Amino acid sequence: MQAQNFDDVLEQVVAADPRYGREAYHFLREALDYTQRAVSKANQGKLRHVTGQELLAGIRAFALQQYGPMALTLLDEWGVRRCEDFGELVFNLIDRGVLSRTDTDSRADFAGGYDFAEAFHKPFLPTRPARPPAETPKSATA
Repeated sequence: MQAQNFDDVLEQVVAADPRYGREAYHFLREALDYTQRAVSKANQGKLRHVTGQELLAGIRAFALQQYGPMALTLLDEWGVRRCEDFGELVFNLIDRGVLSRTDTDSRADFAGGYDFAEAFHKPFLPTRPARPPAETPKSATA
């Protein structure tokens, strides 16, 4: 990211595209940092560009870590309801010079990444199997 005042840029971004709350952009920036650290660690400390798919995986992991079962609710509150929305957020920041891209990066990189209910709700559902129905007592006259 370039040395700009992020909040000043967000004023412009949100004014131009009010679909997403400011919090969504702050979350995205934190999730990108989280993802870059994870990729760098896996790459023996070397920094490199993060792909859209890597970012989506990092966003999911970061959201679950930070917000737990509230992640889906918060994302929805911020206007983020599918992976393609993350692509819109990223490219809104690219258009303002906050993030950079390669020639191969596109909004399509975020298409169909994962189902939000599966990604953010399912991990918190009970995992133990349902109890079998109780047996009905046999009649003493049978």
